[in-house]
Amino acid sequence: PVTAGSIVVPYGHVIGNEKWRGSEVAQRLQGKVRLIFEDGLGLVDFHLSNRTCILLISEADLVAGDEFKRRLVRFRNASSLRGIVIVEKTRISDQYYSGVQKLVVLELGMVLLPVANQGEASQLIIQLVSFCVREQSRDRGANPFLRKQRAQLAEPAVLQAVQRIPGVGKTKALLLLQQFGSIHRLCNASISELEQVVGQTVAQQVYTF
Repeated sequence: PVTAGSIVVPYGHVIGNEKWRGSEVAQRLQGKVRLIFEDGLGLVDFHLSNRTCILLISEADLVAGDEFKRRLVRFRNASSLRGIVIVEKTRISDQYYSGVQKLVVLELGMVLLPVANQGEASQLIIQLVSFCVREQSRDRGANPFLRKQRAQLAEPAVLQAVQRIPGVGKTKALLLLQQFGSIHRLCNASISELEQVVGQTVAQQVYTF
């Protein structure tokens, strides 16, 4: 597994694992971001910055068995990178999704983002790249306390993930992230803690989800 600092991602570039060359997601990224392919990324599929990377679980991975779970656990145990897991949630792979959600979010404490297809995955990667670029430029001399708060609230992928919960729009998603600070803490919140932020009905929906 790749660790933070062992690979340098040029500003505004994405380094992709060689296995994705010629795939739909790579084709859709071409022209939108500067994509370079590397053979030695190990468990990582796409490197967005020196510290942030993507692990992409395809429909085929989900249907094929548990190998992807072993890959995620190995990554989490061995890497100091911020790993974001993108999962292809389709009509075929939908039955496996709740198991993946439990593993990634509750057991490994990582961010999980479901997409309908590889085209949607590429759009998400493009959004995340622009966030990483903004984050890197802020790192060059901004107030670290303000930066931390802004990064959590402004990260489009995290906000988008919270908005996928039934009954939660952009305003409630922002309130929840303001209160809990991360997806992991939100997942571990009790109903009474959630009720204080979004009321009883939505709190129940968030807790169930």
